Amino acid sequence: MAAIRAIIFGHPNTDQISRSQPFCSCLSATPHASFIKTTTPHFSFPIKRVGGALRVRCSASNRPPSTDISSAAKIRSEVLSPFRSVRMFFYLAFIASGALGGLIAITRLISALTNPLREAELPDTLKGLGIDLAAVALFAFLYSREVKAENLQIARLTREETLANLKLRGDEKVVPVSALRGIARLVIVAGPASFILESFRLSQAYTDSLLERGVRVLPLATDGLIPEFEMKEDDEMILQKRKKLWQLRPADTPEWSKWLDEQKDLANVSRDSPVYLSLRMDGRVRGSGVGYPPWNAFVAQLPPVKGIWSGLFDGMDGRV
Repeated sequence: MAAIRAIIFGHPNTDQISRSQPFCSCLSATPHASFIKTTTPHFSFPIKRVGGALRVRCSASNRPPSTDISSAAKIRSEVLSPFRSVRMFFYLAFIASGALGGLIAITRLISALTNPLREAELPDTLKGLGIDLAAVALFAFLYSREVKAENLQIARLTREETLANLKLRGDEKVVPVSALRGIARLVIVAGPASFILESFRLSQAYTDSLLERGVRVLPLATDGLIPEFEMKEDDEMILQKRKKLWQLRPADTPEWSKWLDEQKDLANVSRDSPVYLSLRMDGRVRGSGVGYPPWNAFVAQLPPVKGIWSGLFDGMDGRV
């Protein structure tokens, strides 16, 4: 855990910083940023560079088999909805009871229709049959709704587990996304290099506040170009804070792109659309959207990760 914190928060002797769903429409501005050379010679991200450019790379090796991910998702689903199986059991019991009562009512109805001496029983028999059929229909509907909700929840949790096992790199160390649980709130910014540059520019005014809330940004360039961040600040402390905020990067780009394309397809979002996705402190998907991340909303809604509120609001991040 100490090694993970070192990756996310930097060396203890430096300036220490305090610790889903469909894509929704967000800001609609079109990015106009261009590639700009780094102008501050003493600033550098702790990653490999090619010709002075920031190289974004990824690796999703050692991923667990899909069966393992499904099992973990089912366990998490049971934890999140502990009474669903109980409700489904009673729904099935009521369906069976209503079906049995309906079968008995049908035999009595046939008897009443064929025997003139039992015609007086016909109204009560029809009433009982109607009640049984209504009960069967009602509990069958409730059961099917529970099954649908369970399948949707497991599908969402499976996608989250897939994301949790993707690798990211920081400070020349490779860790899975799941290693950030309880440590940082990850924000994935995916789109063309110009979109990432503009997102970086928009985040600069909120750097301190985002770091105080444990936010860490993972840029994912989808156009194959290499973004170069503009750094004109003379204050070394400010540069180091921006470095910490944007120090993470993905790995084995095809694996990340594949996962991202699946999310876009499920949300009926064009694969060419630039998007962002934010995670809670516990690793669950907090929110997502098309366009630039709402940095101001993150600052307004997320609690700080240090101080008297530390730990109290973990997992209660809400959504944008």
